[in-house]
Amino acid sequence: MTKTVEFQPDWVSAPGETIADILEQRKMSETDFARGIGKTREQVRNLLNGRETISEEVAQRLEPVIGGSAAFWIARERSYREGLQRLKVRAQGNAASKWLEELPIKDMTKFGWLPSLEATADKIAACLQYFGVGDISAWREEYKAVLDTAAFRTSPTFESKPGAVAAWFRRGEIESAGIACKAWNPERFHQALREIRALTREQDPTVFVPELRRRFADCGVATVVLRAPSGCRASGATRFLTPSRALMLLSFRYLSDDQFWFSVFHEAAHLVIHANTMMFLEGPDIPSNKEEKEANQFAADTLVPPEYRTEMLKLPVNGRAVMRFARKVGVSPGIIVGQLQHLGRLERMQLNNLKRRYTWGDK
Repeated sequence: MTKTVEFQPDWVSAPGETIADILEQRKMSETDFARGIGKTREQVRNLLNGRETISEEVAQRLEPVIGGSAAFWIARERSYREGLQRLKVRAQGNAASKWLEELPIKDMTKFGWLPSLEATADKIAACLQYFGVGDISAWREEYKAVLDTAAFRTSPTFESKPGAVAAWFRRGEIESAGIACKAWNPERFHQALREIRALTREQDPTVFVPELRRRFADCGVATVVLRAPSGCRASGATRFLTPSRALMLLSFRYLSDDQFWFSVFHEAAHLVIHANTMMFLEGPDIPSNKEEKEANQFAADTLVPPEYRTEMLKLPVNGRAVMRFARKVGVSPGIIVGQLQHLGRLERMQLNNLKRRYTWGDK
């Protein structure tokens, strides 16, 4: 049985070359052609050499002037751009294949971020499209802040990949685009933080996650809760996408209420007390610095106000005492347990039954 192999030439021809041939055959000058399609001569030159794309509007104008249907010119343009991308990918060669190894392709496919593909070239093209960049150099430049921040210290038991963090963050950007937000309002955000403390007592994430998203969107913060792929140890990330719109990305990595809510208020701290030009990323391998310590203190003080700290540290080590205190303070018992463990008042395994545990829906 003969196997058919698709021919993929190592060259591409711009639609402008076809247009130039037609102009020559018809003895039509560039000036007359420009007048016919309503473009300047400079725009026509860019069109002929492939620097300007053939939009649907231009295709409609080409049809009566030089012939060929608008659909033909659109298809010709698409074929040319796809050919350029194919050649770019081919030119990158082994470097592009190595790039794929930086990304969590298996999980990206499993989570539906990428289509299921076999050919390496197809995977590379799909990843470039996913990140919205033209080549790998552009990817490294576009996600430099993410990659630099995510350059985790490696450990013998876990290999952390900055590319996996970039893939997670990119998905957060994509999903946040569908969240309608008002303009950033720090005063309203401060008020929202005080109000959502009560949400920590809600057990059902299908209730508290949409409500959290709604309240933060009203302040200019698009909130995305997104499972992290393998190689990404981040628990949260925060960045102003524009001066009036911020992204808060949460991985729910530890699948417990105390860790989730501490991450929420930790990320919130970066938005209210740190520069809006920076990106902040949280994870177990991120070195502690001034900003991270400030964010940790902000989260701890917001969840359990300082005036309750002494009383909390004197609590008897039993579930009833913790639950009564949590009710008094207005947060979940799991948060109190998490704080007491962090402060050394409880061992890491003590009273963990008071923490709420969650699982992802596909498990």
